[in-house]
Amino acid sequence: MSRVLLCCGASVSIYKSCDLASKLTQAEHEVRTALTANAARLVAPQLFEAVTGQPAATTEWGSERRTAMDHIEWARWAEVLVVAPASADLLARLALGVANDLVTSSALALDPSRPRLLCPAMNPTMLEAPAVQRNLATLAADGWTTVAPGEGPMACGEVGRGRLAEPAEIAAAVEAALGRG
Repeated sequence: MSRVLLCCGASVSIYKSCDLASKLTQAEHEVRTALTANAARLVAPQLFEAVTGQPAATTEWGSERRTAMDHIEWARWAEVLVVAPASADLLARLALGVANDLVTSSALALDPSRPRLLCPAMNPTMLEAPAVQRNLATLAADGWTTVAPGEGPMACGEVGRGRLAEPAEIAAAVEAALGRG
């Protein structure tokens, strides 16, 4: 059993992250979930707690605080970190080393020797934007592994590359990152 920190950005594809959390839990991983504030506007953290039996949070402030420094505790706990979905905003903050919420602070505090997976999800035009491509290249140079987005119809009505990879594909990437795939 491994410890997976699932970090979720704001994307309509977050519904797949709920399925991913369930699949990883069924594969006997412990899964904690950190959501950006906007991601939690799409799916409540309680749903992740229900499917994983583990904590889910959006902040380390106020009533959600579990320890004095949740981001450090969560980063130390994690054996692998998965960002799914990785929105354009979240990719930019991670590439710049901005640590202004539980998701980005935990990612920055993670030991760089531990596997870190990015699962982009966004409109095809956004995905191809030079800034997003630059951020993905920066993150790859920093040691992040990208699980490529799929192609197909998007929630915005466009068709193209940018769909969040399927949960089974991301779960397989987690197993491979842990040396089990």
